[in-house]
Amino acid sequence: MNLSFSPEDEAFREEARTWLSEHLAGPFEILKGRGGMGDMDGEIEGRKQWEQELARGGWTCIGWPTEHGGRGVSLFQEVIFREEYARAGAPGRAGLIGEGLLGPTLIHFGSQSQQERFLPRIVTGTEYWCQGYSEPDAGSDLASVRTRAVQDGNEWVISGQKVWTSLADTSDWCFVLCRTDPEAPKHKGISYLLVPMDQPGIEVVPIRQMTGRAEFAEVFFDGARTAADMVVGPIHGGWKVAMGTLTFERGTSTLGQQLAFVREFDRICEVAQETGADKEPLIRDRIAEMWMRLQVIRLNSLRILSAQSVGAQPREAYITKLYWATWHRDLGELAMDVLGSASAVTDGRYQDLHGLFLWSRADTIYAGTNQIQRNLIAQRALGLPR
Repeated sequence: MNLSFSPEDEAFREEARTWLSEHLAGPFEILKGRGGMGDMDGEIEGRKQWEQELARGGWTCIGWPTEHGGRGVSLFQEVIFREEYARAGAPGRAGLIGEGLLGPTLIHFGSQSQQERFLPRIVTGTEYWCQGYSEPDAGSDLASVRTRAVQDGNEWVISGQKVWTSLADTSDWCFVLCRTDPEAPKHKGISYLLVPMDQPGIEVVPIRQMTGRAEFAEVFFDGARTAADMVVGPIHGGWKVAMGTLTFERGTSTLGQQLAFVREFDRICEVAQETGADKEPLIRDRIAEMWMRLQVIRLNSLRILSAQSVGAQPREAYITKLYWATWHRDLGELAMDVLGSASAVTDGRYQDLHGLFLWSRADTIYAGTNQIQRNLIAQRALGLPR
């Protein structure tokens, strides 16, 4: 396991740190700390402008191959940039879904015309994407999607419903899993379509959460259309493409995410001193336990990335989502216990910790529930029967 960075990597770190320090100023300073999980709709227009500022500095899509507009940096330099981005308190990326999910999917599975049409606009931060996967009856069991797409001449006509679609109301395009052959077996007959959002036949209904935010939406398709060549991969062969997209979701963002976790942990320690909770032995034990578990998350991530940098696919990668999601949920519960009676009153002083608690419960549900993650560990990592 490689726990160190080369001199070239450290020079890259200094370049990233300096650029972020210089540019997270002026009109962009108010964006610091905004747009993370639980606040994805915060300052969205300002974050889109920030995306274009990143693009002008060459800091979007840095891990993409140069022929597709990226910088072709190493895996470790991607990690470094994400670490420095989080350390600087930079805002959540408005282009995250395009850069992190759709872009790599098109690079691996898309046609040349699709790559030429969409990738440059992701790099420049001028086009934004949302993900049309989950449905009311197809969440963890994604292969149960019922949204239909029927070919009509040189177009696809789409009907159905998607739910929990992040930032659907501010996105230009959506990549949508549709059933294109209703007679095919469950994991067959599904196609991966690219659908423009600004058209008749699409209704976006924001979902107001108990946090007070509306980061997600329901999306209703009623005769929406997209061109016949907007299928990524083969027609009826979208399941493999969809699984490829989910693979890209588990990437170098993990270590940057952990720095955000560190800030939350430090905030809880600070509040524990304010409230006197740090004098309670059981709270002190839990704080120590959470710190140790956070170190496990980081070390396991480094182990996985070290293996992937030499082409290996370590089984340890399967535990990542389950482990950090459970840790973050427990952190939210610790935050409430540290607050004591103040946990029941949302007067604004501890709004960040209330938000952490309310949001972190979702961590064990989205992107694969804890139960589904355990099945994946059992079947794919350990080779156990279904």
